[in-house]
Amino acid sequence: MRFSTFLSASRPRGFELMIVLCLLPFSICSAPAQSLKVLHMFNGSDGQFPYYAPLIFDKAGNLYGTTYYGGTVNSECAYGCGAVFELSPNNGGWSETVLYSFATNSGDGTFPAAGLIFDAAGNLYGTTSRGGTSNEGTVFELVRQKDRIFAEKILYNFCSVGMYCSDGDQPTAGLVFDAAGNLFGTTSSYDSSPYGVVFELTKGANGQWSETVVHAFNGTDGTSPAAGLIIDGKGNLYGTAGGPLGGPYCDPDTTAFELSPERNKGWTFVVLYNFGVGGPDGYCSTGPLVRDAAGHLYGTTYVGGTYDAGAVFELVRGKNAEWTEKTLHNFNGNDGAQPYGGLVRDGQGNLFGTLEAGGKNGFGSVFKLSPQQGSHWKETILHNFTGLDGSSPFAGLISDGAGNLYGTTYFGGKLNDCEYDGCGVVFELTP
Repeated sequence: MRFSTFLSASRPRGFELMIVLCLLPFSICSAPAQSLKVLHMFNGSDGQFPYYAPLIFDKAGNLYGTTYYGGTVNSECAYGCGAVFELSPNNGGWSETVLYSFATNSGDGTFPAAGLIFDAAGNLYGTTSRGGTSNEGTVFELVRQKDRIFAEKILYNFCSVGMYCSDGDQPTAGLVFDAAGNLFGTTSSYDSSPYGVVFELTKGANGQWSETVVHAFNGTDGTSPAAGLIIDGKGNLYGTAGGPLGGPYCDPDTTAFELSPERNKGWTFVVLYNFGVGGPDGYCSTGPLVRDAAGHLYGTTYVGGTYDAGAVFELVRGKNAEWTEKTLHNFNGNDGAQPYGGLVRDGQGNLFGTLEAGGKNGFGSVFKLSPQQGSHWKETILHNFTGLDGSSPFAGLISDGAGNLYGTTYFGGKLNDCEYDGCGVVFELTP
């Protein structure tokens, strides 16, 4: 059995992976002591299992995110259909407020896998992977009424067009705004429409939103885009296509792509790089890319690489707009495995991310990659999760102005909750 298939199939529920991974014949990475603080442990009613969703800050320093399950239990979801939460600093600690529980209204979305974004007025926008009129996902807005009071509005129901959901279905990634206030995102579409889409939502004069498919993948240019998009100052979109197909399998047809707006001509789609199956560059890229000032792109692959445990890569644009790929690091299991989320980059060019499996205790880890002379990169493991402080960090990290890192874990925390795996945590890691 392939290393990646084993990890995906057996997901670290409880303590199953700890013994197996600690016996793998790889060198253990040493790391200086770091300070990890659990800011909140979910209990189910206030959210359960924060999934791919990275956190966001508001201007006051409050944190916002989503959980895939949990919230108010209703007839559609025995464990809750997911929630939007806020964490606020409070006398040296943090207090949580559930801002919205899904499927408490008819036709509501369910199971939000992705994170959130703000508009200038402080309203929140996101996606749900299921629910809506066709049960194939939604785009929603939470309209701020007053402090910590929001009203939900469904902006779009997926699978509203065509027998095979030609408008897309099952968005697992978040959204981005362009300068004109249009929303862009991806749908993973592994149930209905065969390959997934990049979509745009535009707000009309009547306040209603309409959807346009910017690009429909055909299998040769990528499949099942699970990662979110990033946008540059010229309105170009960058992303990856080649996400999970469900169960223990990842799509080998992974690409990195660029979409460029052409005045009065729509969009131009270009494949920047095709990842090779079983090669040192890995495949199945599920986290959003990050772009530096020089226009280089950085990302992760969930599986593949030298040890089939995932990798970190860099894409560099060369002459004639050709891109080359360099693998910066191959994970080996002992340092962690399967980076599902994207990366965060600091002012010194260091890259930070999470590994949802492996590590010293088998529950995942937080890593740092630092550029060295000669185009080499040094890996440092900042934290190995223990289960009590979290387990399986699927989502990527965010950083505050002081360089502290914030993230979530899918499992862990109070291990008697959520079938003895813990309902997940929000954590802060101080370098």
